[in-house]
Amino acid sequence: MTSTAFFDKTRTLLEMIKFSHTVFAFPFALMGVVLASLESGAAPTLGQIWWICVAMVGARSGAMGLNRIIDARIDAENPRTAVRHIPAGKVSLAEAWAFVLVSFAVLLLAAWMLNPLCFYLAPVAVFFLVLYSFCKRFTSLAHLVLGICLAAAPIGSWIALRGDVGWPVVALGLAVLFWVAGFDIFYALQDLEFDRQKGLHSIPARLGGARAILVAKIFHGLMIALLAVIPLGVPLGWIYYLGLAVISGLIAYEHQLVKPGDLSRLNAAFFNMNGYISVTIFLFTLVDALT
Repeated sequence: MTSTAFFDKTRTLLEMIKFSHTVFAFPFALMGVVLASLESGAAPTLGQIWWICVAMVGARSGAMGLNRIIDARIDAENPRTAVRHIPAGKVSLAEAWAFVLVSFAVLLLAAWMLNPLCFYLAPVAVFFLVLYSFCKRFTSLAHLVLGICLAAAPIGSWIALRGDVGWPVVALGLAVLFWVAGFDIFYALQDLEFDRQKGLHSIPARLGGARAILVAKIFHGLMIALLAVIPLGVPLGWIYYLGLAVISGLIAYEHQLVKPGDLSRLNAAFFNMNGYISVTIFLFTLVDALT
């Protein structure tokens, strides 16, 4: 394979897993770094930050690749997803599997480089990443399992720096869980009828669009409440709370974009707003910690 072909294939694989969407959880992983540093009073090393970032990328890349493999048949039957890379023939199953195995190997290497507890817990993270890909076949709670997967990002960062688990980062992890579950409900609205026809499970398929959106509102309310208690355990002040107010407004606006029977602005709600939310709360937390 020529260098040009290699880079083209790499780009195709990254497109398959929507690598750009790493921005959703990445800032929360870095927020976990900030909270751990505030708790311990010691700044992380560049090496620790590097390996945390590598672990995050490896975990998400492996999980998304595996999800595309496991869902390839379902994706081929769904008009919305039939253009995805595996059903469209742009990526072979062998290539996808190789990508997944390399990604999870990168995760394990990064965990080993951080500390023994991270390495021992890495298989637990992989278990939930694998579990999520099968969940919609037997439970409507798949959105919460996805939330657990992304909640591991800040908690893993804290463990990487401190070697233990503290309640402030557990609150952050739970906030991420409900945030992810809420916006994943939005995403699942697109496939409500298809999921019902194929016997697949989701909160929209079970409850209908209007009640599913209500559940998403409850989840996002819980997210805000959990973020609000974090300064009780670490020294954060008014700048952090200002950031919390900003993202509360963004979440409220996000819910104005998605209404039962009208998903015309779903992409703006899902892709744009969630990126703004995660980056915003991280930046305000970082500025507060540095001042």
